[in-house]
This record gives sequence, C-alpha cells and structure tokens, in this order.
Amino acid sequence: MISEACFLARRAHGGVEGVLGLVERGVVQLEFNLHDQFNFVARLMRRYADRPMSLADACLVRMSELVPNRTTLTLDADFHVYKRHGRQRIPLLVPSQA
Repeated sequence: MISEACFLARRAHGGVEGVLGLVERGVVQLEFNLHDQFNFVARLMRRYADRPMSLADACLVRMSELVPNRTTLTLDADFHVYKRHGRQRIPLLVPSQA
C-alpha cells in the first residue's frame, strides 16, 4: 500500500519521493480499489477497533485476503494479531528494529 510505504519512507531523505516515483514510472501498480473493498475494510476496522486498526492496516489485511500467496512486509506489531478471513495468520516479513 502506497500510504504505508510513504509512512515508512518518510524518515529517509527522498524516501517519499522515491516511493511516489515507483508508482509514477509504473514499477509499482495500484490494483486495490478502496471503493470496491470498502465494506470488507470497514468490517476489519470494526473487528479490530480495540487496537485501533488504521485504514492503511485494514487495506493491507484485505489485500492479504485477495492475494493469499504473498508476504506482508511490516514494522507494525499489530500484524501479529490481525487475521485474514477472521482466523488465518498473515504471512509476515518483519525486519529487525535494532
């Protein structure tokens, strides 16, 4: 998700521009349409309201449901709690924060 990538890249000099440039050049293609997935995303945000789940997190969880054979890269510890389809663990890649 582009918003999450921009959030993570904001600390690096030119990081946000680099992420946006990937989209601009077509290296990264946006296939997720929030309008089409809104009910699923809203349901996730309600289910995890105690965290609270951000819109970006809910979109990533929904994308993991739509494209199940992918790994989600995140620094967010909440992804160890989130489940796709209500019960399945999301394959994660969590870099060390040393």
